[in-house]
Amino acid sequence: MQDQIIIFDTTLRDGEQAPGYSMNLEEKLKMAKRLENLSVNVIEAGFAIASPGDFEAVKEISENAGDITIASLSRALEKDIDASYEATKNARRPRIHTFLATSDLHLEYKLKMSREDALDRIVKMVKYARNLCGDVEFSLEDATRTDLDYMCRVVEAVIASGATTINLPDTVGYSTPSDIEKMFKTVINKVPNVDKAILSAHCHNDLGLGLANSLAAINAGARQVEGTICGIGERAGNTALEEFAMAVKTRNDIYPFSYSLKTQEIYKTARALSSITNIKPFPSKAIVGANAFAHESGIHQHGVMANAKTYEIMTPESVGMVKTEFVLGKHSGQHAFVKRMEDLGYSLNDEDAKRLFKDFKALCDRKKTINNRDLLALVESTEQWGENDWTLDSFVVNSGNMMTSTACVTLLHKGKKYQEVAVGSGPVYAAIRAVEKLVKHPFGLCDYSLNAVTEHRDAQGEVFVKISDGKEFYRGRGVSTDVIEASILSTLAAVNHMLNSNEYSLGSSINAQQLSLDEDMLVGHSDKKVEEE
Repeated sequence: MQDQIIIFDTTLRDGEQAPGYSMNLEEKLKMAKRLENLSVNVIEAGFAIASPGDFEAVKEISENAGDITIASLSRALEKDIDASYEATKNARRPRIHTFLATSDLHLEYKLKMSREDALDRIVKMVKYARNLCGDVEFSLEDATRTDLDYMCRVVEAVIASGATTINLPDTVGYSTPSDIEKMFKTVINKVPNVDKAILSAHCHNDLGLGLANSLAAINAGARQVEGTICGIGERAGNTALEEFAMAVKTRNDIYPFSYSLKTQEIYKTARALSSITNIKPFPSKAIVGANAFAHESGIHQHGVMANAKTYEIMTPESVGMVKTEFVLGKHSGQHAFVKRMEDLGYSLNDEDAKRLFKDFKALCDRKKTINNRDLLALVESTEQWGENDWTLDSFVVNSGNMMTSTACVTLLHKGKKYQEVAVGSGPVYAAIRAVEKLVKHPFGLCDYSLNAVTEHRDAQGEVFVKISDGKEFYRGRGVSTDVIEASILSTLAAVNHMLNSNEYSLGSSINAQQLSLDEDMLVGHSDKKVEEE
């Protein structure tokens, strides 16, 4: 349809390149499933040639995806294109996405190529890709700083060579909406075969104009928009897809377009990204931030109570933030609990319902009022471990400002109890050291963060950790009204992922000269990648 916008999500490729957002295979598969539930049209699953891990992730996502396009990025090189094809060929809708810079700045200083040499390679590689795959996207890297006449020559040539989508990215976030509009209109008016392909916009946010530029692009004729969840990505990030979707939906009078995106899945998708990466959106982040629908001013509160439209241009429910009237507590039954979880978008089977309801009841004994954020934290932090995994039995800590903290931790493993005592400069550090001693496998603590799930003194503490065994990163999440318990639970979640991933056995060890637990991580954490990455 002429007014239908294709939503191209690059959270797993461009987004993952941002520091702190790298994901392992399991995490990428989980995020890809969320994006599929969101009903994006295209998932750019990775850069297949970049590493064996990236190739495997693209391949696994392709093989498990439904009726959705799965793309892999590749440079304009045969080996890159081959890798992208091999990784995506089992998808129902595979796409090869290849690129080459076209601005004189990049051609001279980065590629050391003339315009003619670049055009020859582009045509050759697009034809090569099209012989492998029927859906080929070509990106003119640094398009917004490319000479417009040369751009039109390149676009005409790649369409003639078989490209089905032409992406004109604002690679460095340099452009303004008027620049974007001029670029797309020039291509549409001057390229004779432009109707044979879809024009795409990929805007970066270095000047805070990513969303504005994407909206200008669709008004000028682009019919695909590329972006990421929460706008993550290189430097200042990309166009935030949730912002784009709600801008079009809310101001459809100005942007009379449609899309397949299910906006009610936006909040859950953003929470999934936060859960996977351990990074929460800024509270004032549009659409999905904690304060996006909060009203503290008395005047605003009065207006919203009288009519929500006075200060809310969209409803929380429209992006998946469900508001309910009845309160859940320790006297609530399992049917009410399951119904609330369904309202929040989680369909539980009988086994999960019983397990989570048991955890819910335990939470009710600790916390007087249970709200939706508590329930979301509960379901997203609860992992179902096997009999070979380490689980928490009990712990005791002794700490104070005039003493060295001590932690005694008891864990369950294969039906047996194991106990260790460790000391540290604080109770959290001591507890995590005890866990490390118990599992008998050293790991480095790369990241630790603690957040309150809700307000008030009885709020649950939500702890995220990232550990490394020197080969991969493993993330864990734990929630409890006791922050020490939440810290232990998050560490165990990460440790079990590590041990299961590497098929370690009890008592195994590795050369741990660089991996002893570092208490500095609990004060000022490091997010450096390990050497292998």
